[in-house]
Amino acid sequence: MRKGSAAWCRVVSFLLLTYGLSSIFYVRIASTGKLQMVPVFGLMWCPGVAAMILRLTWQGNLRGTGWSWNATRCPLYSYFLPPVLGLAVYGSVWLTGIGSFNPTSLTGVRGESLVAVIAVLATLGFVQTAFFALGEEIGWRGFLVPELARTSTFTMTALISGAAWSVYHYPLVIFADYNSGTPMWFALLVFTWMVVASSFVYAWLRLKSGSVWTAVILHASHNLYIQDVFDPLIKDRGITKYITTEFGMGLAVAYTAVAYYLWRRRYVSTAGEQLPI
Repeated sequence: MRKGSAAWCRVVSFLLLTYGLSSIFYVRIASTGKLQMVPVFGLMWCPGVAAMILRLTWQGNLRGTGWSWNATRCPLYSYFLPPVLGLAVYGSVWLTGIGSFNPTSLTGVRGESLVAVIAVLATLGFVQTAFFALGEEIGWRGFLVPELARTSTFTMTALISGAAWSVYHYPLVIFADYNSGTPMWFALLVFTWMVVASSFVYAWLRLKSGSVWTAVILHASHNLYIQDVFDPLIKDRGITKYITTEFGMGLAVAYTAVAYYLWRRRYVSTAGEQLPI
């Protein structure tokens, strides 16, 4: 079998196994219509489990996932990008009056220090979020992205991995409460846009650094700051939900800007190879 054909065989096998394993948790989540911690944790580890099964079956080891820690600035970029983008989007919403600032959702009625609450979330909360994100990233960026990059351009690698990642979330949007309250068509459209755009960033960092940990950190930081910090700090004024959250246009536009910047940059991977656009 040719190298390209073998890579595509691995890609298809990974997607089929990932979606097959995920279906177990889709059914559980759909039965309640709620995103509960245990089934969500199981779902988020399905891509990782699928990737490890395939690597152990075909290679007899887990090499190629990108376990090494890269000492470049990529991990810092991964951690700080989501809060910077979140501050730009949500800050604009607060300043324009599209949505109001609502700190009590984080500080509580007793008025704990907002800075202290965010500090705890940014450290201890990040560890928990990263453990959840690790399961997905072992699969999406630890397995799928490197396999696609063997035979595809950077653009196609990001687009295909982003499309597959979007579809993976669709049952949660359609059958559960993973939505900000916008119409279904709008939620799916904008969420797909945001995920595909962010996939350019994930793929670039993974291939640039050679480490899956950059993707884990980015994923964990995004979930933490967007879902657990910025979303609770906003009070909806009707139109707000069309701009904020993962289903609003704000983050989709912000990630698109970063994706375009990275897409335009030529870079050399850790293997010393230039990846064509």
